[in-house]
Amino acid sequence: MVQPCNKEFVADEETFADWDGWSLVATESGPTPDLGEAHAANDSTVTRKTYFLDDEEADDGEYPVGTSIFKHTKSEDGALENFLGMVKRGKDFNPDNNDWEWFKLNADGSIIERGANIGMCGTCYASANATEYVFSK
Repeated sequence: MVQPCNKEFVADEETFADWDGWSLVATESGPTPDLGEAHAANDSTVTRKTYFLDDEEADDGEYPVGTSIFKHTKSEDGALENFLGMVKRGKDFNPDNNDWEWFKLNADGSIIERGANIGMCGTCYASANATEYVFSK
């Protein structure tokens, strides 16, 4: 069991502002059955790009507090475009999901919505608990 962390990182309006300058770590196109409908993974025209701030890596299977991830999903015709993020918040913020916080974002990285389980984020990402709630690394 993961021990509670005393450190905390609270994302703000600046956290995702320069996401397009972060490290691109994964690009996926077309259907991805593992994701189902999440991130438009059932659409053959969609490309999903995942970026990491500072290209963080897990240490002994766990990402450090402050790890920030941005996912940009876009269809070929531009009709669908989503901007989503997740941050390892820490300080026992979300113990059921190893302290990750999820975000719906605008194109400029400003926050629309945030939480411990917005939509189905926590439920879906829990299936990646072996990789510390990260599908792309």
